[in-house]
Amino acid sequence: QVQLVESGGGLVQPGGSLRLSCAASGSISSINVMGWYRQAPGKQRDLVAVMSRAGTTNYREFAKGRFTISRDNAKNTVYLQMTSLKPDDTAVYYCNADGVGDYFGRRFWGQGTQVTVAS
Repeated sequence: QVQLVESGGGLVQPGGSLRLSCAASGSISSINVMGWYRQAPGKQRDLVAVMSRAGTTNYREFAKGRFTISRDNAKNTVYLQMTSLKPDDTAVYYCNADGVGDYFGRRFWGQGTQVTVAS
């Protein structure tokens, strides 16, 4: 089993910054790609950014130039640095990990952390 725990969400004014963290525990050898998704009220969950152990990244268009995903494999932790935040960024942000090996095809999710961007 894999457990994911997010932290770092909160209330921020437009133009501000936040740094989200996600720590993985359990069968960490059974995951490779990790990243972030978000879900606003009434909307479907949407990809923000993902990153493999080797460093390959993929960003949704709205995140390019403002958000940066990074990863510390020694700490089994993935981060999302968010800058120039907009009200449209308001959502619950979820950490995700994709299984490999015996866990191929499985997806693991954290509990989510709320990000609110408002004046």
